[in-house]
Amino acid sequence: MPEESGVQLYYVVSAAACLVALLFVIRFRLAKPADVQQLGPASDAVRIGNGQTIGTREEQDDYFASMTASAGTLAVVADGISGLRNGRMSSTLAVKMFTQEFSKAGREDDLADYLARAAVKSNREILQNLNGQGGGTTLAAVVIADGNMYYGAVGDSLITIFRNGEFIPVNSKHTAETLLEEKVLAGVMTRQEAVSSPVRNQLTNYLGYEGFEQMEIGDAPYPLQAGDLVLLCSDGVHETLTEIEMENILHKHDHPQDIADDIIAQIEAKGLRSQDNATVVILQKMHT
Repeated sequence: MPEESGVQLYYVVSAAACLVALLFVIRFRLAKPADVQQLGPASDAVRIGNGQTIGTREEQDDYFASMTASAGTLAVVADGISGLRNGRMSSTLAVKMFTQEFSKAGREDDLADYLARAAVKSNREILQNLNGQGGGTTLAAVVIADGNMYYGAVGDSLITIFRNGEFIPVNSKHTAETLLEEKVLAGVMTRQEAVSSPVRNQLTNYLGYEGFEQMEIGDAPYPLQAGDLVLLCSDGVHETLTEIEMENILHKHDHPQDIADDIIAQIEAKGLRSQDNATVVILQKMHT
């Protein structure tokens, strides 16, 4: 009888030890951050980082989001127009509309159609909420699916790819600067006149604009390579840090979150009196 009790005690202790070990493993897995977002095929493994600062503005008019769905990985950055009222409302509505529409998209859907549809719906929603008041927002959106990048942009928020130590510009700036550059090339005005023009940074297209027709959308999917970094930046980033400063930061770190943290830290370290809101979202493709 004592021998049987000892055997029973052994099994009870062993079972308890196994249970404790199992709970420890489960806790460890739950606590470990999801460093790579995997969306089906290996080509869609993506790491994400983001950062933001209010700068010296009284209100944060930038809004951003990233998400995963059956259609791929989405990142979107919107910069509410600070010179107009309701900038924050406009950027928030736009980002929420883009994420809402993306959650409905499937792997087989045309992502260019999704981007165009989300932009039109965002513009309409913003105008309805403005009810005749001033407002609006820029927006840059990127989707990574099946190893390709799809993008849409309106305003002066920029999308760029960092590959093998070099920047590959993706979208255009929808500002009067582009029109002024065309006048310089046509010989209508001098470069100095264009650079010093007071309307140089004035937006020519944005969401919440009565004359909005469509956003800039990539003509075809852009194939990404393993290790590519895709950056979405509001103008508070690219108007503050030079390309060389950005390159130095990108070379220093391996993880997108470390890069984003350093970008924001260096913007704040400059201490510019008129520092605009600044937001960056970075996607990194992990597999071939």
